[in-house]
Amino acid sequence: MDESKPGPAGPSNFAKMEGHDVEVMSAELSSRRTGLSFQRTRMSADRTLMSILRTCLSLIGFGFTIFQFFRSMAQSNPSMPARAALRFGLAMVLIGVGLLTLGIIQDARFMTALRKERRLLVEQGYLHGEEPFQVSVTFLSAIVVLLLGLIAILSMVFRVGPLH
Repeated sequence: MDESKPGPAGPSNFAKMEGHDVEVMSAELSSRRTGLSFQRTRMSADRTLMSILRTCLSLIGFGFTIFQFFRSMAQSNPSMPARAALRFGLAMVLIGVGLLTLGIIQDARFMTALRKERRLLVEQGYLHGEEPFQVSVTFLSAIVVLLLGLIAILSMVFRVGPLH
């Protein structure tokens, strides 16, 4: 490598840098590591919401299936007591929707705090703020599943809607 051309800040070039240049390079590297740590934290929060979403989707799906199965069995055989199974199915859907609601609230609060902390570091100059955090697809998916769960509850309780 030609000594006169600037290269990466490796061990050989780092020793040749002036004191101020070393401080600038160190601050730049620190800023990049901090930015990456924010991205890792955001992705971790997305993975947590995905696991909550998977669990709640299973509860909602199984609960609705149990409810529909025993309701159709009760309609074909009126002497069969299916009230307990219907309540169990409804309870599973309610638990799934409730837990998903709590998961969405937790994620929204965490992301708001993370955005606030990131904005503060950008204002102080410790972090580059080229791109703001976008709303995650996982968060939007959780909202859609929550709405579907609420529609399922309305259908189960009031026997109305597209699922009846």
